[in-house]
Amino acid sequence: MFPVCVFVCAVMILTHAAVLPKGGSGTNQTAKSHLVKRSSDCPGGWTLLSGRCFLYIPRRTTWAKAEKNCLVMGANLASVHSSTEYHGIQHLIVTASHDYQETWIGGSDAQENKAWLWTDGKPFDYSNWCPGEPNNFWRNQHCLQINHSGSKCWDDIACSKSRPSVCVKKM
Repeated sequence: MFPVCVFVCAVMILTHAAVLPKGGSGTNQTAKSHLVKRSSDCPGGWTLLSGRCFLYIPRRTTWAKAEKNCLVMGANLASVHSSTEYHGIQHLIVTASHDYQETWIGGSDAQENKAWLWTDGKPFDYSNWCPGEPNNFWRNQHCLQINHSGSKCWDDIACSKSRPSVCVKKM
């Protein structure tokens, strides 16, 4: 029993020392404040990827409703800026849905055909289009879905289709 008590006391002392600001003193309020400042975690349910927080939304909606839903949470439909980030988002989707669901992200060329923009205002500096895409088939495909076809690449489709979505927010 004595070794257990020593271990618990040591953990408590080390934990208290870790939260105190440099200089070793401070009130409990200061320690709590210090912890909040050091925390880099995303909100509950969100996943940290490339310094941003992502959330998979399984509910199927139109692209516009998906963006509105993200906005309510202080986010946007996800922008993607590297293959590593794209694979991280795919992993998030597969983990939640057990499949590579065709899913909305925040790309759109609705304002001007072939001028793709992200809803979060970031530069459109990475893409993973399927061969022959984007093609604006029937002049009605202005929203971006991922995990299309066997290649799990990007496709432009009608914004009125229903898909799950992925939101992103800054930390």
